[in-house]
Amino acid sequence: MAFTADDRIAVTELILMHGHLIDGGKLDQLDQLFTADVVYDVSDFGFGVVQGLTAIREAALALGEGNPVGHHVTNVILTEVADDHVRALSKGIGIMADGTCGSATYEDTIARGNRGWRITHRRVLARRAPMGAG
Repeated sequence: MAFTADDRIAVTELILMHGHLIDGGKLDQLDQLFTADVVYDVSDFGFGVVQGLTAIREAALALGEGNPVGHHVTNVILTEVADDHVRALSKGIGIMADGTCGSATYEDTIARGNRGWRITHRRVLARRAPMGAG
């Protein structure tokens, strides 16, 4: 099945929904974003690789007050790699409760399945220096 304009909208909205669910504490709805066996790589933040919905939920709960109060996703770029698989690159801004913020890059692999588009792999990279420097 070809990757259509409707697919592009659905995948973009999927990526954007992440912040709404996480910030709203709707961890029981992670299956709307991710496959059951999702690989979530937050190694760049010192948290390693988390696999599966339950593990993501537990990691978010364990982080507690260390979670951002706001996840803002922007600059979504999609690249079709196969009819039912898409790579996405997006930027994230995390706002902490004390008002500090940070920037990240999300590298996603997204697949179309029985329940629509879902993220199968996410790698989160911290942005620590301007213009790609060290």
